[in-house]
Amino acid sequence: MDFILSRRSIRKFKGDKVPEHILREILKAAMSAPSAGNQQPWHFIIIRERKILDEIPRFHQYSDSVKEAGCAILVCGDLMLEKHRGYWVQDCSAATQNILIAATVKGLGTCWLGVYPREVRMSGFRNLFSLPEHIVPFALVPIGYPAETKPRTNRYDDNRVHYDRW
Repeated sequence: MDFILSRRSIRKFKGDKVPEHILREILKAAMSAPSAGNQQPWHFIIIRERKILDEIPRFHQYSDSVKEAGCAILVCGDLMLEKHRGYWVQDCSAATQNILIAATVKGLGTCWLGVYPREVRMSGFRNLFSLPEHIVPFALVPIGYPAETKPRTNRYDDNRVHYDRW
């Protein structure tokens, strides 16, 4: 619970590379996410090349943090792997959340940058990576050693909890 409750969106990074073995563990966590009918409709692009990372803010207005991140992971949905139409969004959301938590456990900072359903962002990633039509860029997660700290917050709200009826 401590890692879940202390996970915060980090947008300032030291720029140090993230070791391959840590990225592999983070992706193991991502691929352990639940998915509808166990369809696992995801693919992940690890972006480490500075030149590629620097291109992203040209079409994703909230992604300047990738310029300092050690790397980023683009989470993509594969429509050809869908067994249950439309659920790929929930499946990729669960995988993305697992990335955020696993990175926090490893002492890394992350921030979920939305891509889907914004057409400008999706087409930017499609062009940058020459994605096939059945691959939908869903979310971008910059990952790195944090250059900022944010205090833990309590977001629990009793007013949002309902028992047995509204």
